[in-house]
Amino acid sequence: MTKRGALSWKARLTPWLLPVALLSTWYLLSRTGRLPDKILPSPPSVVHAAWKLLRSGDLWRHVTVSTLRAFTGLAVGGSIGLTLGFLTGLSRTANRLLDNSIQMVRTIPNLALIPLVIVWFGIGEEAKIFLIAVGVFFPIYLNTYHGIRSVDTGLTEMGKVYGLSPIALFAQVILPGAIPSILVGLRLALGTMWVTLIAAEAIASESGIGYMTSQAREFMQTDIVLVGTLLYALLGKLADVISRALEQQLLPWNRAYQLDRN
Repeated sequence: MTKRGALSWKARLTPWLLPVALLSTWYLLSRTGRLPDKILPSPPSVVHAAWKLLRSGDLWRHVTVSTLRAFTGLAVGGSIGLTLGFLTGLSRTANRLLDNSIQMVRTIPNLALIPLVIVWFGIGEEAKIFLIAVGVFFPIYLNTYHGIRSVDTGLTEMGKVYGLSPIALFAQVILPGAIPSILVGLRLALGTMWVTLIAAEAIASESGIGYMTSQAREFMQTDIVLVGTLLYALLGKLADVISRALEQQLLPWNRAYQLDRN
């Protein structure tokens, strides 16, 4: 193996050192009895609980429902945030009309809207999707707006000098310059999406990871509660990996993402 290949493997393994160390410590403390199962079940107990849920089909059903809720909310809130970000970033009139109001609403925590959302939508799917959409809207809106505003004015002026139409100027100059900021907003929104989903599924759900963990809590099934918690972490990590892969595909010219490949 070449020196560069060895460095690449080290770079890939390094992020997993801390999780492996924590898992090993957890296992040893459980094995020696210093960490009682009532406080934190041992890793084998959690794996056994996950396997039982998997064999019964409940695990896939709850994960599918939660994932569908999360990404539906992301699609709704993200598309609105992206559209308004482009609008206020490109138009001074829209900026004056909309941005101040959006910034005021942004200061309201989306989870504080839960009582009002229940009044509006009841406890159905609409309430959960609405909360997630509100949560993801602001990171995408703010970063899209910032990305548009951060594009070098010299480049836009040069595009106009070369006779680019407004559509061509947007597609060839403004959008490529704003994409890094937009993708940062997407990563932030993905994190907010899962956090909001946890609270949203506490609203009288009959399915989903949140429902599964709530039911387990009622019956003091700590191992299943931990399975649900780890599922949220794994799904969040998977979403982050996908967003990073998207960044590397869309930004091959960016030195920061070139370094991530090495």
